[in-house]
Amino acid sequence: MVYSNTDLCHEQVKEQQSCSNDEGEFWGKGRILKALLARLIRTKLEVSRFPPHAALDAHQGKLSRQQALEEFREESKNNTCSTDGFCFAMVEDEDSGGQTFTTGCIGLEGSDFQCRDTPLSQPRRLIECCTDQDYCNKDLHPTLPPLIKGGLEEGNVHHKALLISVTVCSVLLVLIIIFCYFRFKRQESRPRYSIGLEQDETYIPPGESLKDLIEQSQSSGSGSGLPLLVQRTIAKQIQMVKQIGKGRYGEVWMGKWRGEKVAVKVFFTTEEASWFRETEIYQTVLMRHENILGFIAADIKGTGSWTQLYLITDYHENGSLYDYLKSTTLDTKAMLKLAYSSVSGLCHLHTEIFSTQGKPAIAHRDLKSKNILVKKNGTCCIADLGLAVKFISDTNEVDIPPNTRVGTKRYMPPEVLDESLNRNHFQSYIMADMYSFGLILWEIARRCVSGGIVEEYQLPYHDLVPTDPSYEDMREIVGIKKLRPSFPNRWSSDECLRQMGKLMTECWAHNPASRLTALRVKKTLAKMSESQDIKL
Repeated sequence: MVYSNTDLCHEQVKEQQSCSNDEGEFWGKGRILKALLARLIRTKLEVSRFPPHAALDAHQGKLSRQQALEEFREESKNNTCSTDGFCFAMVEDEDSGGQTFTTGCIGLEGSDFQCRDTPLSQPRRLIECCTDQDYCNKDLHPTLPPLIKGGLEEGNVHHKALLISVTVCSVLLVLIIIFCYFRFKRQESRPRYSIGLEQDETYIPPGESLKDLIEQSQSSGSGSGLPLLVQRTIAKQIQMVKQIGKGRYGEVWMGKWRGEKVAVKVFFTTEEASWFRETEIYQTVLMRHENILGFIAADIKGTGSWTQLYLITDYHENGSLYDYLKSTTLDTKAMLKLAYSSVSGLCHLHTEIFSTQGKPAIAHRDLKSKNILVKKNGTCCIADLGLAVKFISDTNEVDIPPNTRVGTKRYMPPEVLDESLNRNHFQSYIMADMYSFGLILWEIARRCVSGGIVEEYQLPYHDLVPTDPSYEDMREIVGIKKLRPSFPNRWSSDECLRQMGKLMTECWAHNPASRLTALRVKKTLAKMSESQDIKL
C-alpha cells in the first residue's frame, strides 16, 4: 500500500513502501544523512553499483542506458527495500570520469533535505524522489546536465576569486594604514608653523592705501600689524611683476597691490621655519620702526601640490646696501646718514620696551650689507629677521627659532666661529650683532670720498679669504690671527673718517664685553653729525 506525503504526515501511517534498491547505502551530506541511511535502508543484499556507460556495455554490448537499467532490474527483482518515506534514484559523477547510478530508500525524517540535492554540489550528483507507488524509482531517470567547460571548477573559481579579492583589499588597506601612520608621525615630528590666517577674504574699500591701513592698525589695533584677515586679502590681490632677487631662502619679487609697489619674499618650502620666524618677529608688538623694513602681510598660498610662503613688505627700489654701495659713492653727509639710520634700526631691535604691550629685546644674528635696504631718502632699514632671537625677560630665557639655517660666515664674530658663544646668554647675541655692524661701517666708510679719493667697493676680508670662505678660513683669520679689515691711509687725514675708523674698531673688538652697544654707536654718530653741522 502506498500513501502520499500528506497521508503519511497527518495519519502517521506505519505501513512500509517498497522501493527498487541497487545500493544498500546512500552517501549523502553530513553525519545526519549517514545515520538516517544506515537505519532506514533495510536490506542484506549485495550493493550493486555500476557506471551505466561502462559496466552495462560490458555485460550486454552497446545498449541504451534505459535498456540496461530495465534488464538490470529484471535480473535483480529481489533488490528491494522498504521505507515510510521516499524512493530515490541518484546519478553521481565519479573521479574517473564516469557516472554511478544508485537507487534506494530514504526515511521520512530528513527526506526534504536529501531530495533537494542539486548538480552544483561537488562531486556533482542529482537525486530524484517519489512516493507514487511501489518501485516508483525505477521510472526515475535523473540526468546530470552537460558539463560546461570549467563547470567542475566553477565553485572553486568563485571561491578563489573571492579569496584573492579579499587578500588584495586587505593588503591595500594595510599599506594605506602604514602610509597614513608614517605621514602622521612625520608631520608630528616637524614643528608646525601657523599664524592662524582666516579662510575668507575681507572687504577693503576702494581708495584705501597701504599707508592708510597701517596707520589705522597702529592707532586702533594691538600695534602688531594689520589684522590677519586683511593680510590674507592683500596677499590674494597681489600681482607679481618681476623677480628682483634670489637667495638661499627663496626669491624676492616686485609686485603691485592696487597700483602700489610692494616687495614679495617667496620662501622655499624648506625654509618654512625662517618664514614663520620672520613673520612672528615682524608682528611683534611695537616692532614697527622707520629703520626696520615695513611689514605688510604674510600668507601661505597653496596651489594643489605646490605651497608658497609669502612675506609682503615695503618696496625700496635702491635695493640692498650692498647693491647701493657697489654703484654709488658717498659724501660725508650720505655716509653718516646711512650709518646712523642703520644703527637706529639695530638699536630699536636690541632695546626692550616695558609697557602694557611691551616689546622684547631682539638680536638679528645675520647682519650684513645685503640684509639692510636703502630707502629713497638715503636712510636705511634692517631686513631679513628669519634668524632673530628674542629675550623673554619674565622667564630670563632666550627664544631661539627651531631653524637649521646659520648666519653668514664672513660676518661671524670669533666667539661664533670657535663655538665659545654662550647660547643661553642673550647679551652674547647682542654683542655678536655689534661685531657684524662694525664690518658694515667699514663697507660704508670705504665708499666715502675724501680729497677726491675713494676705494672701490669690497666685502670685508676680501684680501684675506676666498670669495666663499669656509669656517676654517674665517676662524684662522678672525679668531686665531685676530686680523680685521685694513683702513686706507687717507682716513687719517679726514677727521670724520678717522672717527669712523675708531668707532668700527670698538665694535669688532675680539672680546665681546669690550664692544660698543648699538645705543652708544648711535649717540656717537649723532655727535659726529652735529660737529659736521649735518642734520640727520
